[in-house]
Order: sequence, then C-alpha cells, then structure tokens
Amino acid sequence: MYAIIKTGGKQYRVQEGDVLNVEKLNAEKDAEVVFDEVLAIVNDGEVTVGKPVVEGAKVTATVVEQGKADKILVFKYRAKSNYRKRAGHRQPFTTVKISGIQA
Repeated sequence: MYAIIKTGGKQYRVQEGDVLNVEKLNAEKDAEVVFDEVLAIVNDGEVTVGKPVVEGAKVTATVVEQGKADKILVFKYRAKSNYRKRAGHRQPFTTVKISGIQA
C-alpha cells in the first residue's frame, strides 16, 4: 500500500516506513505530523484518486530531525562593468518517517 501526498508545494510517493526529506515543517523532533492532502492511494492494485484530495484519508509521520541542506553559492557577474555579487544559501528541511496510511 502506498499513497501520494502533497506538502511544501511538492508531491511524494510514500509507503509505511519510508524516511524522506520534505520542506521545513513547524514541528519539534519526535512530534507526530499528519499529512491530510492525500492525492491518491493504491491498495493491492486498487487505485483511489482524489478530486483533488481523497476524502477522509491521511498519512501520519514522525519528525526525525530538522536540518539544513548543503550550501549553494549564488554568484552574479556582469562582464566589463566591475559587478560581482556573491551569496550563499542553505535550504532548511525536515526529515520525517512515515508511520501509517489511513484510507
């Protein structure tokens, strides 16, 4: 059994026991999070697709950690005009472990 959920503007295919990084959620470590935007559920080949979400379905997960991704460098440059600008960015994320899917 797996489900397709939407969180942080992205869609994820999740099964029970999966560990994945999602956009930052406001939750403490070891807290339980409920994703109620379930777009589809597949159970033993039986597909349930929502319009736009499946009514009454939810996916529960436990927060494993809060973290930041590796730093990326943003470098802006214009030729022959002595313009250089450098900045860095670290995207925050939340690691969650899927604990259950309820249809």
